[in-house]
Amino acid sequence: MTAGAAAAAAIIAAIKASGTLVRVEPDAFLRLVQKQKEALVVYSAPRFFQPGHRYVTSYKGLAFFTKASALLPLPGDVELIAAQSMWMPQ
Repeated sequence: MTAGAAAAAAIIAAIKASGTLVRVEPDAFLRLVQKQKEALVVYSAPRFFQPGHRYVTSYKGLAFFTKASALLPLPGDVELIAAQSMWMPQ
């Protein structure tokens, strides 16, 4: 197996393991979070090779993620977990 094929297989395996991920724009992400009482959001701050604020939440069995250039104004009842780092598919 070539290195490219091995990398593709690893990516496919990672996607299967993580379940369904849905990328949305920051405003759509905020609407999803606002629909939930005491939503759980995982957040990762920008880093050198990962610009942008990254957010993940679940809603009705799906995982939604977004990347924003500025902090999102999350509702006050959100449980926010700060992740050291976060990987999202491109």
